[in-house]
Amino acid sequence: MKIHQIFAQKKKVISFEIFAPKRDGNLEKLFQTVDELKGLNPDYISITYGAGGTSRDMTFEIAVRLKSTGILPLMHFTCLDHSREEIKTILDRVKEAGIENLLALRGDPPKGQTTFVPPRDGFRYASELIQFIRSHAYDFSLGVAGYPEGHPEAGGLDRDLLNLKRKVEVGGQFIVTQLFFENQDYFEYVKRTRAMGIQAPIQPGIWLLTDFAQIEKTGSLGARIPSRLVEELKPFKDDKEKVIQKGIDYATRQCEELLKNGAPGIHFYAMNKSHSVKAVMGNLRDKGLLDH
Repeated sequence: MKIHQIFAQKKKVISFEIFAPKRDGNLEKLFQTVDELKGLNPDYISITYGAGGTSRDMTFEIAVRLKSTGILPLMHFTCLDHSREEIKTILDRVKEAGIENLLALRGDPPKGQTTFVPPRDGFRYASELIQFIRSHAYDFSLGVAGYPEGHPEAGGLDRDLLNLKRKVEVGGQFIVTQLFFENQDYFEYVKRTRAMGIQAPIQPGIWLLTDFAQIEKTGSLGARIPSRLVEELKPFKDDKEKVIQKGIDYATRQCEELLKNGAPGIHFYAMNKSHSVKAVMGNLRDKGLLDH
């Protein structure tokens, strides 16, 4: 099933994002979580490629295993460390395995590097990767990343929106956003993309805070943390259970507003955990906002 077709058929597409474990072969714990997430009936589950492309083989292995268990996988695919010939070889392998959906990304630099260095005979931008995939007539459903607050390296939201338009024009079919905490950023982003003629569905990405220390991490990803949320969490920063509950409450309010105002579903950054996702989705079902 092609993910862009699901968006055409459903008003609320629900998906989760997981990442490959750092250690090879350590998949059993991950798939315990996957079994729990599967019970929530997601429309698809995406698998990250790892910073610097460090988990590319495991990402493929996880995608194949997800497919074998009846879950639709969205496999992240980056430009990192791949020549054009290598990219084509990998794409052939992915196609042969029956994986139909890719999230086409430039990719983050490897740990310890601050700038992206394009590989020899490779690509500098996600738009180039997408154009290459389409020029070779691969029939993947291609998703692209969107940044409601602008990509940190784009030099401003205006330039980032032009990059997004380019990605869609060359073959991107749906947009999954980076995490954000202020819904107004998402609504304004959608408004501006539509004004530019971008009509692809824009699925909002929601991060579930489970640890006070994550606030610093999410900030490094380019997402502004509302001061009111920080102040709400501070009294409980050493009480993990209360931080988790505060994160659930905040995400529930975010998702409720998003779904009531036309968002085409939610993409949960599950971080290989199921508890908070299950709680938020349960809250949304109780409010009549989900039928998953």
